[in-house]
Amino acid sequence: MSLELILFLAMVAVFMIACFAAKLPVSIAMVLSSITATLIAGKGIPVRHLIEGTFGYIDTILVIATAMIFMKVIQEIGTLNALSASIIRKFHKTPWLLLVLLMFISMFPGMITGSSTASVLTAGSIVAPILMLIGIPMVETATIIALGGILGMIAPPVNVPAMIIGGGIDMPYVGFTIPLLLLTVPVAIFSVLYLGLKHVNKIDYSEIKNEIDFTAIDEYGMKLYIPIIIAMFLMTMDKVAPSLFGLGMPLIFILSAISGLFCGKKINFFKVSKEAVNQTLPVMGILMGVGMFIQVMTLTGVRGYIVVSSLSLPPSLIYVAMAITIPLFGAVSSFGAASVLGVPFLMVFLSQNQIITGSAISFIASLGDLMPPTALAGIFAAQVVGMKDYTPVLRKAAVPAVVIIIYSIVMIIFSNQLGSIIY
Repeated sequence: MSLELILFLAMVAVFMIACFAAKLPVSIAMVLSSITATLIAGKGIPVRHLIEGTFGYIDTILVIATAMIFMKVIQEIGTLNALSASIIRKFHKTPWLLLVLLMFISMFPGMITGSSTASVLTAGSIVAPILMLIGIPMVETATIIALGGILGMIAPPVNVPAMIIGGGIDMPYVGFTIPLLLLTVPVAIFSVLYLGLKHVNKIDYSEIKNEIDFTAIDEYGMKLYIPIIIAMFLMTMDKVAPSLFGLGMPLIFILSAISGLFCGKKINFFKVSKEAVNQTLPVMGILMGVGMFIQVMTLTGVRGYIVVSSLSLPPSLIYVAMAITIPLFGAVSSFGAASVLGVPFLMVFLSQNQIITGSAISFIASLGDLMPPTALAGIFAAQVVGMKDYTPVLRKAAVPAVVIIIYSIVMIIFSNQLGSIIY
């Protein structure tokens, strides 16, 4: 048995013990497993490498923190609630379209923050009561908002797993928008219609309108949407005219959040910002732990060992291995799965279009947020609707999860042909 394999097994073992037996946070478990590897490899505790790794994803951390501030602001001023209420008012006669639009709302925070948990806890808590009000059972509702969080996490503009995978091979996070939309939008439409359409063939608006809060949209009107419009405009101009609008995502989110102070309910910006950053600390901690984990894997040769081992797999088994190992490792963390396994698998497919392949691998990695025992999206979605056990949510999500894996693999296989059309 090679030293690199021993180191990798030791890292995984220490992580599992720290995370599941000692009940330590994922980020702390990654730090302990990283230090274990450096000690076994005879490198002591290399402080410089540990610190460098911790700051490896500082750009992503800044994006997540500022995006969550933006999301918290538009939630508190009433934008998300108004959006849901206006959609119900306008589209209650076409249930299938109503469901699709509510799914996109549940995805929106994940698209902005890159966190499925943030999506479930913000938009999910607003959309879930509406879904149950129009007749969708509790389990299906929880499953829809859990999948909405996962799909939002992968959809553009912020896809943290794709950023991690790209960072592993020094590929900039550029050109991912169209592939990520092609991956997530069809699956989002299928998932919500598969789970909810049979329960809402006809919606009696007269019975449910009194249960929906229309106060924000009636009082403030279109002003509530100004922060979102500003954010979308600045993001677009940042791509179209970077020399004039090269603000960067963190500054765009902060400016858009500040604009929200003049568009709806009065809020305490500093209090809301503090709550938002506090909610994102676990995610930011995981990213810092992942950075350290990857730095140590590179330092000790474990990362190269995994890459070489992946390359040695027979072609027929590569897809099977990817479909099984990435989601299973994602039970630890979808970000961890993207870094530890996503990067080697992307290197296996160097002959394919790297942007589309990286996007598809990040989509598979996102399923880690549905894998027990962590299953963050499933657990929080169950809590939002009032369920004590989250396992029924995971069972209901099985078919969409299989669709995600198969669809992602098909996108990888035809990535070169698709890339020639897109780029």
